[in-house]
Amino acid sequence: MDDQMTSAPALSDRSGVTDAVRTQILATEHWSLLATRSMTWNEVFSRASMFITVLSASVVALALVAQINAFGPGFRLFALLVLPIVLLVGVATVIRLGDCNTEDFRLIGGMNRLRHAYLELAPELEPYFITPHYDDEASILQVYGANQTLRVSRIVAGTPTLVGAINVVVVGVLAALIADTLGASDAIDVVVGIIAALAAAAGFGMLAFRMISSARRTHRPQFPR
Repeated sequence: MDDQMTSAPALSDRSGVTDAVRTQILATEHWSLLATRSMTWNEVFSRASMFITVLSASVVALALVAQINAFGPGFRLFALLVLPIVLLVGVATVIRLGDCNTEDFRLIGGMNRLRHAYLELAPELEPYFITPHYDDEASILQVYGANQTLRVSRIVAGTPTLVGAINVVVVGVLAALIADTLGASDAIDVVVGIIAALAAAAGFGMLAFRMISSARRTHRPQFPR
């Protein structure tokens, strides 16, 4: 299979199909990838908005119950019922956003390959392309404006990281609330909350690292720079 791919003639060398037909087929695939990428980003925004909506509604509900119950046992019971649901939605959102980023990485790689095919048909058009026509990792990251490197600042500022940070806070509050319900002192509540938040941060960090490593490991460029 690899030998066949290596020995296959260039796109412009194939006979029996006109360049116009080739261009039409490539353009159709390009628009399909663009539509899929648009749907992926719409899901990213929808998932993030849904999580923020659930979180905001839960905070408002907790505030109303706190006014009625004066942070008594009823408030703690209500919080213990609500916060796990918020956390579940938050964790599911982080996982799905990570999958969307991986899918977007793959789609951009496919679009770069199509640009490579365009330039095989018309090499003289290369000066007019501002996006790369290679499908290696550095070229794909260049489309994101990442200067061909995966910078930590882009990961920290990403939507999955921000949603994960909110989840870390929710985990800390939930752990402290559980400790308080079990009769722990205020100092122990704070310590338990901090430890739980740090553990959650480490867990989300490992999850992000595994997703990025998996995307890099499974990527097989056909037209590297």
